[in-house]
Amino acid sequence: MRISEQPHHSSLSIEWNASAVLFRLVVVAVLVLLVAITAHPAQGQTYQVLHNFTGGVDGGYPFGGLTVDASGSLYGTTCGGACGNSPGTVFKLIKKGSHYVFSTLYIFPGDPGPSGRVIFGPDGTLYGTTFQGGSDSSGTVFNLTPPATASPNVFGGWTETDIHVFGSGGDGSSPQIGDLVFDNQGNIYGVACGGGASGAGAAYELTPSSGGWSETILYSFTGGADGLCPLGTFIFDGLGNLYSTAWQGGGSGYGTVFELTRSGSSWQEQTLHSFQGGADGATPIGGVLMDYSALIVSTTQQGSAGGGTVAWLNNSMFQYQLPGAPGTYSGPWGTLVGTSTDLYGTTYADGAYSQGSVFNLAGCAGWGYTSLHDFSGPDGAYPAANVILDSDGDLFGTTSQGGAYGYGVVFEITPAQQSDGLHPDSGCF
Repeated sequence: MRISEQPHHSSLSIEWNASAVLFRLVVVAVLVLLVAITAHPAQGQTYQVLHNFTGGVDGGYPFGGLTVDASGSLYGTTCGGACGNSPGTVFKLIKKGSHYVFSTLYIFPGDPGPSGRVIFGPDGTLYGTTFQGGSDSSGTVFNLTPPATASPNVFGGWTETDIHVFGSGGDGSSPQIGDLVFDNQGNIYGVACGGGASGAGAAYELTPSSGGWSETILYSFTGGADGLCPLGTFIFDGLGNLYSTAWQGGGSGYGTVFELTRSGSSWQEQTLHSFQGGADGATPIGGVLMDYSALIVSTTQQGSAGGGTVAWLNNSMFQYQLPGAPGTYSGPWGTLVGTSTDLYGTTYADGAYSQGSVFNLAGCAGWGYTSLHDFSGPDGAYPAANVILDSDGDLFGTTSQGGAYGYGVVFEITPAQQSDGLHPDSGCF
């Protein structure tokens, strides 16, 4: 069973505002197991840098992940001036045989670049968010459309349109790393870290209306038991309910996993889990996964005995402690991807060189941990987003820093052994 690739990043403060960026607050082994787990060594996978960002017209600091189209081309974003001294951009890597050709599709004026990735809408064009920009500097939802004909413009001639500008009244503000998602009717759903009725964040829906888009606030977070600063990407279950995470708040202040359920013309929020800051971890940034039995899997930045956790939210609340430095924000910032027997993720600042890693958790009877790549700087550093997995088992992703020029990279990992063949795909989270 293939799980949806949702993705779907320091001393961190609970006080957020529109100009405060999660990424600027980051100051750059013991495994606690509840089941029998065996660590596996890396198995000869190939790591390749597909592009080194220069901080020029290609942008810099790609905190968002990648999106792939049917031809195998990759699309992504750079945070740019909002995260450092470079432009914010949307870029494309076109697959040409065994290599990729880089092009910049759009440069954001004034550098209010995206910190999340772009996705394809039902109309085949790209949609994303900026966490700054707009008339109130509170962020935007934008649409990027290609030129009607081939353009001689070196930047591709794509057109950017703000379909929603945040900041008025009880609106949300500062949408950050979470992806936008579409429902079957073409409506857009997302979360904003700030704003809302209490200033603690909001969940919103954008509906096509009279040639434009109309926004509805589905839920305003209070900063209490329901959570503070939602960052993760939404996922739907089969009944149309929405699930994601809030970075802080909850019963112990360490974040929540929550559900939004439609009730007539409104939505009701239910907190499914409040992280305790112990074995279950703390401060989830990425979204959640859900298998066919509605079992939810989440990641956290922090863990009591490691750099973060992978938490299965069932009755026994099984946690896997990832190796790393306790009490830091070095664990996963992105959502896991993969199958029910092979999960893949990134850590922000763990690994052999404390500059992040790409890892695999495999198996059912006991989850085996493999570090697929430890970033050291020249090859990339501090991956903030999830990886994506293609049909051949190859992994693609970005690092927010490092590389030849320090502005981040796009990378590919080709595992030498795609599956250990020992665990059938039985949905055994």
